[in-house]
Amino acid sequence: MEHVDCIVVGAGVIGLACARALALAGLHTIVLEAESQFGSGISSRSSEVIHAGIYYTTGSWKARFCVQGREPLYRYLSERGLPHRRLGKLIVATEESHLASLAKLQSLGRGNGVERLEMLEARQAAALEPALRCLGALHSPDTGIVDSHALMVSLSGDLESCGGSIALRSPMQQASRHHDTWLLGTGIGEGYPILCDVLVNAAGLSAQRVAASIEGYPRERIPALRMARGNYFSLPQKAPFSRLIYPLPTDGGIGIHLTLDMGGMARFGPDVEWIDQVDFNVDPDRARLFYENIRAFWPQLPDGTLQPAYAGIRPKLSGPGEPPRDFLIDGPREHGLPGLIQLFGFESPGLTSALAIGQHVAELALNR
Repeated sequence: MEHVDCIVVGAGVIGLACARALALAGLHTIVLEAESQFGSGISSRSSEVIHAGIYYTTGSWKARFCVQGREPLYRYLSERGLPHRRLGKLIVATEESHLASLAKLQSLGRGNGVERLEMLEARQAAALEPALRCLGALHSPDTGIVDSHALMVSLSGDLESCGGSIALRSPMQQASRHHDTWLLGTGIGEGYPILCDVLVNAAGLSAQRVAASIEGYPRERIPALRMARGNYFSLPQKAPFSRLIYPLPTDGGIGIHLTLDMGGMARFGPDVEWIDQVDFNVDPDRARLFYENIRAFWPQLPDGTLQPAYAGIRPKLSGPGEPPRDFLIDGPREHGLPGLIQLFGFESPGLTSALAIGQHVAELALNR
C-alpha cells in the first residue's frame, strides 16, 4: 500500500498553496481533487482581487494572513512573470453618513498593518477617476488583481517540481487511524487505499462533508456551512475607470464593486444571495439591484448594458444578520488527532492569503 507524508484534500488555490508549502518543506505530498481539473470550484469564481487587508477584525486569521500574504504574493507573481496588476482601489462614500464609516475603515486597516491608506476628498477622488461620483474615498494603492488560473498553474508546477502530484477525479471517501498513520479510501467505486502521516482538509465547499467522513473526528467540531452565492455582471465595453471601485461593506460581503480583468474589462459583483444548495446560475433579473448599487458611484452607467457573467459561492460560517466569522483552523492541538488539519470557512481573502496560509499549515504539519 502506498504511504506518503502528506495528503491535501482539495485542489483550489488554498489546497495547492498548502501542498506547495508542504512539498517545499521536503514532505512527499499528494493532492486529492474530486473534479476533473484543479481550481474548478471557489477559486475559479472569484473577483481575482489581491486585497490589502482593510476589512477584517484586527488579530483575526483573515487580517493576519491577508497582510502577511499580500507582499509575498506580489513578489511570487513578479518573479514568475504571472499576470497581475497593482491597480489600487477606492472605497467610496456616496452619502454624508458614509464618511465616518470610511474613517473607521482606515483606522481598522492601519490597525491590521496596512500602511498606505489615504483619505481623499471628493475632488481628489474625481482627479483620479473623473467618472466617479462620491463625497469622499479611502484610497488603497496596494490592492490589485491577478490571473488566478495562472497562479494555480504555477503553484501546481512548484508542487510537481518537488516530487508532489495532483490526483484528479479522486474524491476522498473516508479516513481512519491505522497504526499511527491515516488510512484513506480514495477515488470512485471501490476506491484506492493510501496511507499518510498528515491529512489536510482544504476542500472548500466540501470541507464539512470531508470532515464528517473522518473516523474519530468529533462531529460537534464541524461548523455549519452557510452558502452565499455572489453573482457577477459584466459590461460589453470598457468602463471609464482605471482602479477598482468599492462601496462600503454590507451584511455578508464587501459590497457590489467594480473590478477589472487583465484586459481592462469591468466586472461588477458580487452581491450576497443566501442559498441552501450549490447552484452557479445567475438570475438576469438581479441586474436591477446591480444598476441601483452601481449608479450610486457611477451615475452614467447606460441602461441595458449589464450582462450576466458568472457566480461564485462563498463557504461562510455565519449566516444573514450574524457577525462575520473568521477562518477556522482545527489542528491536532485543538481536536487531539495527530496529523489532521481541518480548514473551514476559507472564503475571501483566501486568494490573497494563500501563500501565508500554506506556510502556516506546513508549520503545523512539521510540528505534529
